[in-house]
Amino acid sequence: MSIFKKKKHAFSQPTGIPAENVLVTQALTKTYFQGDHHIKAVDGAYLTVRRGEFVSIVGASGSGKSTLLQLAAGLDQPTAGRVYIGGRDIYDMDDDEFSDFRNKRIGFIFQTFNLLPVLTAKENILMPQKIAGSTHYPYYFDELTKLLKINDRLHHLPSELSGGQQQRVAAARALINKPDILFADEPTGNLDAESAHELIELLLATRAELNQTLVLVTHDQKLAERADRIYTMDNGVLSERKSN
Repeated sequence: MSIFKKKKHAFSQPTGIPAENVLVTQALTKTYFQGDHHIKAVDGAYLTVRRGEFVSIVGASGSGKSTLLQLAAGLDQPTAGRVYIGGRDIYDMDDDEFSDFRNKRIGFIFQTFNLLPVLTAKENILMPQKIAGSTHYPYYFDELTKLLKINDRLHHLPSELSGGQQQRVAAARALINKPDILFADEPTGNLDAESAHELIELLLATRAELNQTLVLVTHDQKLAERADRIYTMDNGVLSERKSN
């Protein structure tokens, strides 16, 4: 039995969307208006991600892939369209309900780490649990930090960690509540080649242990090729790359 046994959340699974579809976006659109001009950063995106699947999204800088990820994770408001996670319409919740839902069921790894500088690595990792008021499971925490190779750096401040170590702390923070889905936005973008390779190997190891659903935005074609499915983003338009 895996040490990363999934916990059940109190949120119900509504009818209409199969339970195996962790993420569903429907005609997701983000339009920016500049005077008389409008720019569609995301243009009617349809995306379905099944439980345990690894999906990568690639595209040139400015193609809209990071905007899509932020919309899917509830970090930005769409102009039109819907997003369902675990069968719940995330934009049909009030602020308090969605804050609780996002903290418990959505993990997000940013390119810039976003660690709180005055907290130790351990305190940063446990912050989502403190916000949720959920129970701390020391065994899960210990195994997660060992798997990410940061168990010997837990009492250090972010300023005392390398870039690779900071991003692994950020990954542990994103995984501590055992989210339904983990989003990663160019997680290796601020790392050197060696640290980037190690981070990806560790993320894929945690994915295997957790059966974690992972949606990754990257410019790295070799990394993208390791996904179960690959999508491309071009001028706001999302399309699935067909396998050979």
